[in-house]
Amino acid sequence: MNRLFFVFAFLIPLIIHAQTIKTDVLVLGNANAAFAAGVQASESGVNAIILTQNDGFKLSDFKSLPQNGVTKAFEKRTRKSLKLSDSVPLPEITNQIANAVIKNWSDSSKLLDVINNAPYYEIKRSGNGWELKLTKEKSIKAKVLIVADNIGKVLPALKIESLKPAETTALNYAENTYRTTIGAIKGTLNFLSLYGLLIPNQENILYINADNLEIGQAAGATAAYAAFFQTKTSLSNLKRIQGELLSYKLSLMPFDDVKIADSNWLAIQKIGITGILKAELKKDKVFFNPEKEVTYTEIKQPIKDYYYKAQIWFDDHENIPINLENTISIICYVGNKAVDATKTELQKKWNKNYKLSSKYDLKKVLTRREFSVIINEYLKPFDDVNVDRTGRVIR
Repeated sequence: MNRLFFVFAFLIPLIIHAQTIKTDVLVLGNANAAFAAGVQASESGVNAIILTQNDGFKLSDFKSLPQNGVTKAFEKRTRKSLKLSDSVPLPEITNQIANAVIKNWSDSSKLLDVINNAPYYEIKRSGNGWELKLTKEKSIKAKVLIVADNIGKVLPALKIESLKPAETTALNYAENTYRTTIGAIKGTLNFLSLYGLLIPNQENILYINADNLEIGQAAGATAAYAAFFQTKTSLSNLKRIQGELLSYKLSLMPFDDVKIADSNWLAIQKIGITGILKAELKKDKVFFNPEKEVTYTEIKQPIKDYYYKAQIWFDDHENIPINLENTISIICYVGNKAVDATKTELQKKWNKNYKLSSKYDLKKVLTRREFSVIINEYLKPFDDVNVDRTGRVIR
């Protein structure tokens, strides 16, 4: 994973020996999820093969898909294939065009391969990984398997009679599982928890619905983590996978009013995942309300949950406005920082680095956007504080 936990990634070409193709991640399927899973795995630095068993992919209308790292990578390669500059609008992306682009992509990639029209007759465990038999003489061996298609042929290897694909969960602040999110579903309340993706008592296999691109991308990053570190999916590192997906612009919280193009999108996503600022749930959508002013009441308990020292600060500062000066007081007390140096640094970065439109004013009550940027930068609750499988903060 290029920018986060795959810092030392290296390219391992496909090894073909005695009719056995070896890869890191094998994806079964030909719809949105399979495409996203294979692309994300390869973008994250491991070998990935997508086996469609058909003439090619059948993807949803490109314009209806969420704009993130996978769709941006596809758009870039589409422009290259069609020889279009960035200023020229993309034409309608038919499945014929999509498959031509994907073929060129896989032909030129050292990590992504697509195999069409290759039915398999058996799949079984092979050590900690999987072996898929294309013929008696030819097979594919993979460290991690992603099924975004019919699970029927895989069930005998799992020694179970049935299995449901990973299910999303509706955002509900009465529970903390939202902190374990690895993918938000565009235009809904729903998110996918890492622990909703992992299959109990089944290692190195992920089973997902065929049509959801965000879930496919989440599965691709999770599989890539296990393959790269040669570990089991049950030992997945939540924060590293979340960080990887955020670096590829996958929204992990389903905020309808903060788009990926927003200059503060990453800070808002990270603070949203912590729950230090909670969103408004309205008409089956989630609104972060970035320009609304922060209140003392809404941040008091969440910050105390994350930091022991915050208990003392809030005891000494009751029902005060959350202006810039008081926010600096919080971060300096909790984070052991010098007040004057922090004020000077913030003033320099306010408009230039953070792209905030307001003026630097110590007496100004902060918006949720401004508060998110400052807390994310100076306390780093998302990066530095871990949570357990239920989302409970571990201090």
